[in-house]
Amino acid sequence: MKKYQWKKRSAGMLAALLAVSALTGCGPKEAGTAGENGTAQTGETGSSDGGAAGGELNLYTWDGMFPQEILTGFEEETGIRINYSNFSYDEDMLAKLEETKGGDYDLVFADDYIIELVIQEGLAQKLDTSRMENYDKLNPVFMSQFYDPQNEYTIPHGAGIPLLVYDPALTDVEITGYEDLWDPALEDNIALTANYRVINGIALKTMGESYNTEDLDVIRAAGDRMMKLAPNIRVINDSNTQDFVISGEAAVGFLYTSQVSLAMSSRPDLKIVYPEEGLGFGIIAGFIPSEAPNADAAYAFLDYINRPENAAACFEFLGYYCSNKAAEEYISEEMKELLVLPEDASEGEIIQNISQEAEDLHAAIWDEFRNACD
Repeated sequence: MKKYQWKKRSAGMLAALLAVSALTGCGPKEAGTAGENGTAQTGETGSSDGGAAGGELNLYTWDGMFPQEILTGFEEETGIRINYSNFSYDEDMLAKLEETKGGDYDLVFADDYIIELVIQEGLAQKLDTSRMENYDKLNPVFMSQFYDPQNEYTIPHGAGIPLLVYDPALTDVEITGYEDLWDPALEDNIALTANYRVINGIALKTMGESYNTEDLDVIRAAGDRMMKLAPNIRVINDSNTQDFVISGEAAVGFLYTSQVSLAMSSRPDLKIVYPEEGLGFGIIAGFIPSEAPNADAAYAFLDYINRPENAAACFEFLGYYCSNKAAEEYISEEMKELLVLPEDASEGEIIQNISQEAEDLHAAIWDEFRNACD
């Protein structure tokens, strides 16, 4: 779903950006979603004249991250005017924070991988969680992650989890995990997304290994497993992969979060599988920059969007997994299957940066695998 444009960094960092962003399914939304009625101002600078008695909140994230009724409701309740600035790519956000030395913006929402760099560079401030009445409503499954292991700097705001989706009418194989994709009965019948760290990771997971292993022998063994999967692959396509499952061209799809939602909306008869070998997470989180002009407004907004009923509205709007446990009861029944993580599927792992040597090996394996699938 996301198109990328970034400043040049190491190849390892580049791959991690691709992988993590693929998991979250985050990125640019349709232009004009926020601020259509003039309540929240969108634009690259986010500047605004004046402001209400409650001050201003300089909010910096992707376009269309929040439903308009949430933005409007916050302004009306608090008297705080929202200056909504948007970036298209995580790298642009980091560059802006570096330029302003953690100033200008009061609250930022971005991807997990980039937040790790923000924290390392001292551009985020530690949170005073006592200032948020709804902090205890957050789901711990999406906390204590690699980028903020002690939950000192961030508040999770949604997660992307690629999943298996299949049509039981088109195969006799009961799919419970990644291992089932190797079943010979699925020859020429699987549609895959095209992110190589994610797809190579499927093979690693069937071996009981981490997505982020740097053991080259283990990665090579996963590559050998990938080659055995090639006969079962009908298509590798990163955009609209769900269409191959919806149309019946493929019986099984491994889809990004947004694609799962679209597939199930079109075909409720399809089955979602939370692979028993474990899930891959990508998490969006909010943080307050180190020199935020109005941290008080940031705390107020974080608390407002984490009221359970408000959080439910946000996640139904975004289509990401709900990271507010108390909000789950407010999510509509038809959306719960797509947005609420089942209790037995709570274990997951985030794709992270690995050594350049390991990264290069993954890339070579992916090229070989794709050639074998042609």
